[in-house]
Formats: sequence, structure tokens, C-alpha cells
Amino acid sequence: MIQKILEVIEAGQTFLIAAHESPDGDALASTLSLTLALEGQGKQVTAYNCDGVPGDYRFLPGCDKIVNDVAADSQFDVAFVLDAGELSRAGSWIKERCATLVNIDHHPHSEDFGDIYFVDDKASATGALIYRLIKAAGWPISEEIAINLYTAVLADTGSFRYSNADGEAFRVAGEMVDLGVDPWSISSGLYESQEEVRLRLLALALPTLRVAECGTFASIAVTLEMYEQTGATSEHTDRFVNYPRSIRGVEVAIFFRQIEAARFKVGFRSSGTVDVGALARELGGGGHHNAAGGMVDGTLAEAQNHVFTKVGRLLR
Repeated sequence: MIQKILEVIEAGQTFLIAAHESPDGDALASTLSLTLALEGQGKQVTAYNCDGVPGDYRFLPGCDKIVNDVAADSQFDVAFVLDAGELSRAGSWIKERCATLVNIDHHPHSEDFGDIYFVDDKASATGALIYRLIKAAGWPISEEIAINLYTAVLADTGSFRYSNADGEAFRVAGEMVDLGVDPWSISSGLYESQEEVRLRLLALALPTLRVAECGTFASIAVTLEMYEQTGATSEHTDRFVNYPRSIRGVEVAIFFRQIEAARFKVGFRSSGTVDVGALARELGGGGHHNAAGGMVDGTLAEAQNHVFTKVGRLLR
């Protein structure tokens, strides 16, 4: 599969690289790693994300290359869709704008929407797959590419705390450190450069903490009213789900994020006992065994009751 990808790269000149909406560290850093690598080969690259770059990731080299709009008449020889799970999360229009579409992902049940389907659901991160591609091509890894590859793996393994932190993840990280990446500067950029409004939003979210009587699942929530009170936005909620996840005995953490008057995005994190990816697909979403998300309509109380019932049944 990698050889097929290298062949279309060799034949192409104009490239589009896109990742899923509400991008996380893996999605953004994978986009930038591949963008910088292709530019190093003299290719013309457009890096796209419909939601742009959240503030927490603006330390990534090349992030200013990512645009959130592409001209309607743009055409590309090759389009890469990274870490998306399904094409609609990156942009359904992409398929009509390219001669060859490549899907690179590590989500289980990732849609086979591309002409080339490079998906490994055992990989720690999509960034690990980009690393494999770059190494197979024999392209040089600059310090800028190394920072992005390291960040992709670091972010999607929860700083190497999650069960997907396999040997490859540590090997990729180790090689990037050998190439000059400073782990402290990456961790500082990700975790210790918060805006004040994020903490004010968190202060309002934590009192919504609900823990099931059995103690095996817990949730917090953010509402539109909280955004209005603090001046924060949805990008400031990254990693909020980790707070209920950190409670002793919790197997499934849930984060409710209001996006409309009667609609919530629901994020799930599992310690491994429950396949939250399957649960999210029931809610029209998707994701991994241990990290996934979906959508629920109703008030916060209605959304909580609906999701808690489903999670409770799974844990029983």
C-alpha cells in the first residue's frame, strides 16, 4: 500500500492534505508532517482543515500553512484525507476535486472512501503511518517534520499513558528526539501554555461532574451559557474529558459539549473495558475502542439520561 502511495506522489504535482473537523494533535501534526515532507520534494501542497488550527497547537512548525477554505474551482492531482474515519468529517467535496484520493487513518471501521486505503487500526496514531511513509520514501526528516511527528504520537497516546502507546510509538518518539526534538518544549506547548479563559471555563464545567452510583462512569459538561460567561470557545475544551477519566474506579468518562440549543456532542474515553467506538457509532459518530464521540439531541439532562443508560448497560 505504501508503494502505491509513493507512486501517485511521484506522478503528481498538486496535493491537498486534509484532516477531520475539530482537529486534535494527531490530525494537525500529521497534516503538517506530510505537508512539509511533500514540499521538501518540490510538490505544490494545500493543507486544509475546516476548523483551522486551535490555539493550543499554534506552536507547531508550519501551522500557518493550514487554511480553512479552498477555492471552489481548485483541482488536485492527489488528495490525502488523514485521521478522519469518514470523508464527511474532512469534507465530502474533496472526492470531486482530485484525480486520486488517499485515505490514511488508524480508526477502526474507517470508511473505504479512497482510491488508496492505508488504514492500520493497530497503529498508535495517524502520525505513525505518516512516519512509515516518509521512511519508506527515504525522504529527509527535518527538525520541523520531527516536531510534528513527535507531537502526533505524543498527543494520541496521551503522553504515552494510553494503551495504544506501543513499541512503535516509543521508537518514533525516540528517533525524533535524536533528530533534535526537545520533549519539554512540546509538552510545554501542549499542556502549559493555556489561555486564562480555558481555566475559567473549566471552573464552570467541573461543578457539572456526575459520577454513577456504581462508580464506573462519570461525566462533565460545557454549555453555550458557559461560553458566553467566560468568552471561551469549543477549542478551549480539549482534554476536559480527562478530568472524570482520572477518578479512581471510572471505566468510561463522558464529556457533553453543547453545540446548539438542543444538541450535544458527546466524547467518550474508556479504560479498555468498554468499546466506546461501538457506542459512538450508535450515536452517529465513531472512533476507537478507547476514544470516540457522537451526537445526542435534547436538553443536557435528556442527553445525560440517554447516554448514561447506554453506558450503564454496557458496563453491566
